[in-house]
Amino acid sequence: MSEKSRWLDWDVNRVLEHFNVRSQQGLSHQEAEERLKKIGFNQLTQAKKASFFSLFIDQFRDFMVLVLLAATLISGLLGEYTDAIAIIAIVIINAILGLVQEYRAEKSLDALKQLSAPTAKVIRASEINRITSNEVVPGDIVLLESGDRVPADVRIIRADNLHIEEAALTGESLPVEKSSDRLPHADVPLGDRTNLAYMGTMVVQGTGRGIVVATGMGTEMGRIAHLIESTEEVETPLKRRLEQLGKILIVIALLLTVVVVMTGIWHGQEAYNMFLAGVSLAVAAIPEGLPAIVTIALALGVQRMIRRRAIVRKLPSVETLGCASIICSDKTGTLTTNKMTVTNVWADGSLISVKGTGYEPTGAFLQGSRTISPRHNHSLQRLLEISILCNNAQLVQDTQRAGMLRRKQANWRIEGDPTEGALLVAGVKGECDIDALHRTWKRVREYPFDSNRKMMSVLVQRSDGKQQLLTKGAPEVILARCSHLVYKGRITLLNDTHRRDIAKSMEELARKGLRNLAFAYREVAGSVSQNEQTMERNLVFIGLAAMIDPPREEVKESIRRCHQAGIQTVMITGDHHITAEAIARQIGIYTNQDLAVNGSQLQQMSDEELDAQVNQIRVYARVSPEHKLRVVKSLQRQGHVVAMTGDGVNDAPAIKAADIGIAMGTTGTDVSKEASALVLADDNFSTIVAAIEEGRSIYDNIRKFISYLLASNVGEILVMFLAMLVGLPLPLVPIQILWVNLVTDGLPAMALGVDPAEENTMKRPPRNSRESIFARGVGWKIMTRGLLIGLSTLAAFWVSYTEIPSDLMRAQTIAFATLVFAQLIYVFDCRSQRSVFARSPWDNRWLLLAVTSSALLLMVVMYYPPLQPIFHTVSLDMREWILVIIASALPTLLAGLLDTIVLRRHQYEAKSA
Repeated sequence: MSEKSRWLDWDVNRVLEHFNVRSQQGLSHQEAEERLKKIGFNQLTQAKKASFFSLFIDQFRDFMVLVLLAATLISGLLGEYTDAIAIIAIVIINAILGLVQEYRAEKSLDALKQLSAPTAKVIRASEINRITSNEVVPGDIVLLESGDRVPADVRIIRADNLHIEEAALTGESLPVEKSSDRLPHADVPLGDRTNLAYMGTMVVQGTGRGIVVATGMGTEMGRIAHLIESTEEVETPLKRRLEQLGKILIVIALLLTVVVVMTGIWHGQEAYNMFLAGVSLAVAAIPEGLPAIVTIALALGVQRMIRRRAIVRKLPSVETLGCASIICSDKTGTLTTNKMTVTNVWADGSLISVKGTGYEPTGAFLQGSRTISPRHNHSLQRLLEISILCNNAQLVQDTQRAGMLRRKQANWRIEGDPTEGALLVAGVKGECDIDALHRTWKRVREYPFDSNRKMMSVLVQRSDGKQQLLTKGAPEVILARCSHLVYKGRITLLNDTHRRDIAKSMEELARKGLRNLAFAYREVAGSVSQNEQTMERNLVFIGLAAMIDPPREEVKESIRRCHQAGIQTVMITGDHHITAEAIARQIGIYTNQDLAVNGSQLQQMSDEELDAQVNQIRVYARVSPEHKLRVVKSLQRQGHVVAMTGDGVNDAPAIKAADIGIAMGTTGTDVSKEASALVLADDNFSTIVAAIEEGRSIYDNIRKFISYLLASNVGEILVMFLAMLVGLPLPLVPIQILWVNLVTDGLPAMALGVDPAEENTMKRPPRNSRESIFARGVGWKIMTRGLLIGLSTLAAFWVSYTEIPSDLMRAQTIAFATLVFAQLIYVFDCRSQRSVFARSPWDNRWLLLAVTSSALLLMVVMYYPPLQPIFHTVSLDMREWILVIIASALPTLLAGLLDTIVLRRHQYEAKSA
C-alpha cells in the first residue's frame, strides 16, 4: 500500500498508533527534536544551481552566436573595426537578455517556498506551542482554524465545520469540507481526499485538528517542487531553425572563401587581393543584423501582445505560439468566469431561467421565452428571500474612479462562500432588497451546515414576534424532511407525484453539470429547541436553485476560431466529470464523438494506452499534477506543439514542460507565473487566441525578413562570384558590401518585422514545428530572387564597364546603386507568399519610411563629396540612373508577373475541380 492511500484508508486510531502519539498529549519535546534530526526540516529543497558566471558563458554556446563571433574576427581582419564592434555589441546584448530570462525562469521554487506557513500551532507535551513551520515533524498534532495556512500534509483527526481552500493544488476555487472519516478507495483524486489537508492550502472556515503525515519534499507540494525541478523546458522551434540557418551560412561562407580565392588566382589575380575578396564574400554571406532584427521583431510583438492583455516573459515563446497545435486549458477562471452563478430556479412546478452572469446584480427571470417578475410569483419570491436570509455571505460594491472623465465605476465582489454569494446575487436580480429583509427578519439562531446534515438553517423573527425556520441544503436531504409544498401560492401536501416531478427536474439540471440546492421553511410557534433534528422537520418545500461557474461569453467564439485555425482545445480540470463535460459541450470543446476521462481512469492507463487515445480525449476531470504532466508529454510525443494554461501550484510542472506555458495574471499563483512563458493579464481564454494570432504573424514576419536578408545576400554573392568567374573586375568593394548589409538590409528588414498580419493568418492550420525556415516557398524565393538581383546588378555593371573600361569606379557605383534599389523594391515582394501585387504597399507605413530612408542614405554616400572617396562612389547622370532603375526593377516585376500567372492558374484549376 502506498503512503498516500495508507492515510486515506486508515482510521484515526491506526494513524496515531503508527506515529506513536496521542491526540491530546502530542509528541514530547525530546521526541520532536529526535525526529527533526532524523527526517530534516519541513522545507522544500532544490538542486544545486548553476553559478551566475556559468549561466553567462552558456549564452555563447549557441551556434548562431559562434557564427557572429567568426564574422567579428573576419571584420577585424578586413580592418572594419566599426562593424566588428557592432557585432560584438549585438552578441553581448543577446547574452544579457538570455541570462535574465533563465534567471527569472528558475525562480519557481523560490515562489513555491513562500506558500509554506511561517508558523504552526502544535500540541507538544500536552501544551499548545506556536513554532516555525520548518520545525514541524511527522507525528506532530497540528491545530487548524480559519485563516491558517496548513504547514504540512496532515491527516484530519477532528473537524468542526472545517473548510479548506485548495485552489493552489487542484485549481478549483470552492472550499473543500474536511472530515476525519476514512476513505476506503486508494485511488481517490486529489480534490476528493476529504480526510487530508495539504501544505500551503488555506483554512477558510471552522476548526480542526490533524496529525502530520508528511513534511518537506514528502508532501504534495514537495512532489510538485520535484516535478518542476526535474522538468526540462522545451527548445523553441525558432531556436532550432536559427541554429540550422547558422550552420548553413557558415558552410556557405567557408566554401565561398575557398572558391573565390582559387578562381581569382586561376585568372591571374594576386593571392592577397583574392583572399580579401573571399573574406568580403564570407562576410556578405552572414547577415550580421539577423539576431538583432529577430530580437527587435519579437520585442515589438511583445508590446503588441501587452496591448492585447498578454504579457510575455520569454521572448522566443512569442514565435512558438504561432505553431501551437493544441491548447490544454484549465476550466475555472479561464474558460469560465470563476464566479458561481444561479442559472435556473425550480418553483411552482416550473423551471425558470435566470439571465445575467458574474456578480453584477442585474438580470432577468424567464419562464420559457416570457420574462416574469418574482414579485408576481409567490414561490419564486419566497425562495429568493430564503436564499438571502439563510446566508452568511455579503455582496460588496467597491466604487472606484476610472476613465478620462473620472466617472464612478462599480465593481461588485463576494465576501464569503461563493455558493452563498451566488444566491445573494440571484436574490438581488429578483428585485429583493437585502437590507430591508434583514431589518424585517432578525436572525435569532443559526444551525450551521455540517457534512452529516448537509443543510443549514436559521431561525428568524419579525417585529410582531412571528418566527420562521428557513433552510437550504442538499435536495435529497431537504425533501426527506418536508411534508408540504408551496404550489400556485398555496401550501399543499407533498405527495409522491410531486416528489417524482422534483426528482426529474433535479436529474435534468444535474445532467447539465449544475449544482442543486433545495429551499424550505416552517412556521415556529412556542419554545425553540437547541436540537437541529427537532427543528428541521415537517418543512414546507419551496423549490430548487441550480448554479454553475458559467463559461465566459466570448469563449465559444474563440474556440470556434481555434478550430478554424486547426488548433485543438482540451479541458484539463480538477472539477467533477459531469460538470467539466457539460461546460466543454456548451462551449464547443466536446462532442459525442470525443472522449472524456477522469483522474482515476487516467491513472490506470499505461503511456502506450494514453498515446493511442490522447488525440480523441477532449476533457480530463479530477486530475492531479502528475496527470497534467503526463497529458502534456503524451501530446508532445504525438508531434503536437502544446500550449498549457493554469493558475495553481499544481499546474506549474505541466506549464514548464509545455512548449508554451501560460499562467493566469489575476488568479494565478507566483509559482505558475514563474514557470510560464506567457501570463494572461485578464485570465481570459480569448486572450490566448489573440496571442496565437500575434505569434503566427510574428513568425510570418521573421520569415519575411529572413527571405529579404538572405535573397539580398545571395544577390551580393552572385554579383561578386560571377564577375570573377568571367574575368571581370570586382563590381563591389568591401565597404559597399558592408554598407548594404548593415544599412540597406537593416532598416527595411526591421520594418518587415512589424508588417500587419495577412487576412488568412487564422484560417490556415498550424505549421509543423519541425518545418524548415525555408519551407513553403521561402527557399525558392530566396534563390530565384537572389539570382535575378545578382544577374541584373552584374548586367548593369557589365554595360557600364564595357562602355568605359577605364572608369571602373563609375561602373562600381552603378552596380552599388542597382543592388541597393533592387533590394529596396524586392522588400515589397517579401510581404506576401503569393505575389508582390497581392498586398497594397501602403499597409505598412514603417516599411515605406525605411525604404525612403535607405534610398536617401544611398544618395548621401553617392553625392556628398567627403563620403565619395570612402565609399568609392561618383555622381551619376540621368542616363545612368535610367539604367539603374530598369535593372533594379526588373527582378521583382518579372517574378511578380510569373507568380500572378501561376496563382491565377491554380485558382482556375480549383474552380474547375
